[in-house]
Amino acid sequence: MLVAGGCRGRRLAGAMVLEGHAVRITTRSDDGRAAIEAAGAECWVGTPDRLATLRGALDSVTIVCWLLGTAVGGEQELRALHSSRLEFFLTQMIDTTVRGLVYEARGTAPASELPAAGEALARGLTERNEIPAAFLTVDPQDQDAWLTAARAAVSSLLGRA
Repeated sequence: MLVAGGCRGRRLAGAMVLEGHAVRITTRSDDGRAAIEAAGAECWVGTPDRLATLRGALDSVTIVCWLLGTAVGGEQELRALHSSRLEFFLTQMIDTTVRGLVYEARGTAPASELPAAGEALARGLTERNEIPAAFLTVDPQDQDAWLTAARAAVSSLLGRA
């Protein structure tokens, strides 16, 4: 499983590791390595700002979790995470071992509408390429409900893989 490396991603990874799953977490810099490894996950340094740095992270991955609903940054950068960068990354998943996508379709300010817009793009690409997908619509601020929904989404995809 490949997960974005924020706090919620590390919580999800920790829960999945406890269930016996192998998890790889991406982080933009080596600064996050200790927290990622403490969650029991493998650390991969890469960023959606340079998608080539994430290509190798897909090796031997079954489920990808694009959990960027609470990402921060400039308007153009955030818009790209849920449009052009998302589209390119999803095309990179084709012809890999990836058999499912969890996309966070609900966000928080300053880009609260962007994940919902990206959902249509993700839904279209995954359907066209017959990659099962699950879409998280739980408020990411409600961390317990979010974790429950994210675990259920991953589990549902693993059951179909």
